[in-house]
Amino acid sequence: MTGFRHILFPVDFSERCEGAVPFVESMARRFQAKLTLISVAQTHYLGTLDDPSAMDPQAMIDAVHAHLNRSFADDFMGLSVDRITQLGDPGHVIAAFVKTHGVDLVMIPSHGRGPFRQLLLGSVTAKVLHDVECPVWTTAHTGTAPDLEHVKLKKILCAVDGTEQGVRLMQSASAFSKQVAASLRLVNVVPGIEAWPERRMDMEFEEGLRNHAKNRIEIQEQSAGIDAPLCVAVGAVADTVAAEAQRHGADLIVIGRGAAHATLGRLRTHAHAIIRQSPCPVLSI
Repeated sequence: MTGFRHILFPVDFSERCEGAVPFVESMARRFQAKLTLISVAQTHYLGTLDDPSAMDPQAMIDAVHAHLNRSFADDFMGLSVDRITQLGDPGHVIAAFVKTHGVDLVMIPSHGRGPFRQLLLGSVTAKVLHDVECPVWTTAHTGTAPDLEHVKLKKILCAVDGTEQGVRLMQSASAFSKQVAASLRLVNVVPGIEAWPERRMDMEFEEGLRNHAKNRIEIQEQSAGIDAPLCVAVGAVADTVAAEAQRHGADLIVIGRGAAHATLGRLRTHAHAIIRQSPCPVLSI
């Protein structure tokens, strides 16, 4: 990950989408990236069956595109911006566009509203995370408006797992933090007591787990030429990463996406949970 040249911003005209605009604008300006706004017309978009245009695909595309052209007119001044409207399933359309148009970052809001909605990412966001090969940025998955302090992007937290993929992830996070002049901190979480039901974890055992993980990752840091503070904790992965981000005032969490289980495709076991619980935006690579 050596910088972003083409950013894709899916637009669904929601409040969550509007809340992501300052982050998208800032990222595009940092890298002077081309920005494509894409909106997907769906058969139910216009709402009522008695509206003739609801049965006319081209009329639907024209209506959505007109709305897209009116949106964010002043937010991306001075940037190279394309506005695209297509008809179809949003997840499929976004994934196909990424694959065929050289997109190297997708910035998409998650849709956390209310105590129950916050348990879900939204089907479009989940599909994009699963299907695309490039990094994906998501907003903090909370019921409140995004904290615009995170736009400044001063502190980055990278969740690493001690694997070879984790080494590449920390290298990407280190390069990105230098590009945006942000500080970098690493966190590794050793799964807690629930992973060892046959033995009760005591302080000595927990300390041994921490030290083993810390030594392994510090060796990886040295071999990768990375100098960043490391926190190793024992507990539930998503809870602990979120708590560490909150404790250090992180503006962005960087995590990995990769093959962890056949039924999960490219999405790692804890990615959804981390995104759901993060107090700040998440960049998954």
